[in-house]
Amino acid sequence: MTLTERLTQYEKLMRLDKPIGILLLLWPTLWGQWLASNGRPDGLILWIFVMGVVLMRSAGCVINDYADRHIDPHVARTRERPLAAGTVSPKEALLLAAGLSLLAFLLILPLNKLVLGLSVIALFLAASYPFTKRFFAIPQAYLGIAFGFGIPMSYAALRGEVPLEAWVLLAANTFWAIAYDTQYAMVDRADDLKIGIKTSAITFGRFDLAAIAVCYGVTLALLAWVGWQRNLGMAFYGGLVVAAAIALYHMVLIRTRDPQQCFRAFLHNTWFGAAVFGGIALGYV
Repeated sequence: MTLTERLTQYEKLMRLDKPIGILLLLWPTLWGQWLASNGRPDGLILWIFVMGVVLMRSAGCVINDYADRHIDPHVARTRERPLAAGTVSPKEALLLAAGLSLLAFLLILPLNKLVLGLSVIALFLAASYPFTKRFFAIPQAYLGIAFGFGIPMSYAALRGEVPLEAWVLLAANTFWAIAYDTQYAMVDRADDLKIGIKTSAITFGRFDLAAIAVCYGVTLALLAWVGWQRNLGMAFYGGLVVAAAIALYHMVLIRTRDPQQCFRAFLHNTWFGAAVFGGIALGYV
């Protein structure tokens, strides 16, 4: 295998060719950056967090594929991933994940000690999430905490503390993640049942659509509470209305539980996150 071919396999392993994961991790981080700074984020801190999102999401994908290297070959959608297909070795994957994590840690060294402490928790969440599918009934909730941990870290970096508001935002992101990742899990439900791993799509069963709708509702309610506490203007609530309309569109897409439509709804969730961020940013403008 040539160097170019190997780098291409690493790119696929990090899912850089599929940026939806980066976006779903980026939006809650941006919510935290804008709210913690009252709409005036520090340029250097913002750059550090955006680069950290890319690095940690990439590391998380590598760790996920390492954990699932014996499972992915049995799932139609994942059998061609580099580890499952054998084009990248487990040792290479571990070294790549370690290198990406180290780069992410080096990025935050200029920040305060609270951020450094929270980064250890963030790394633990990212590294342990792939294994929760073995024993957690709703591993998507764990994913939501991991994907939203940029929120308390943003408050720590910009304010030197993590107030209640940050944890409410993290809870909102957790419910949103359960909604969108259940849609994702509905794509693989048949294969996951055969393999025996746990997902929210399996746990919710025939109540999956209702559970997704409730999670969207709780997400919007928690975000509205933050806006009310902050006295954010109509632009913020306009963003929430757009996000609610997007959530309703997703419910229409998945109503028949068709795997392709469920995957389409999952991918479209970036617009939900963008609508919320747009409302926050415009609320400060």
